[in-house]
Amino acid sequence: MALTISEECIACGACVETCPVDAISEAGDIYAISEDCTECQACVDSCPVGAIGE
Repeated sequence: MALTISEECIACGACVETCPVDAISEAGDIYAISEDCTECQACVDSCPVGAIGE
């Protein structure tokens, strides 16, 4: 799994709404990407603060 969510995450939930395989969930104050991620990068495009990347 190459995609990760950095501490820049503002927990807005935009990535959760766009993930087609429900691979993103809350992990404390930010979100995390699970092993179910297919790396489609829909979440990368939806993140308003650019907190998702490789």
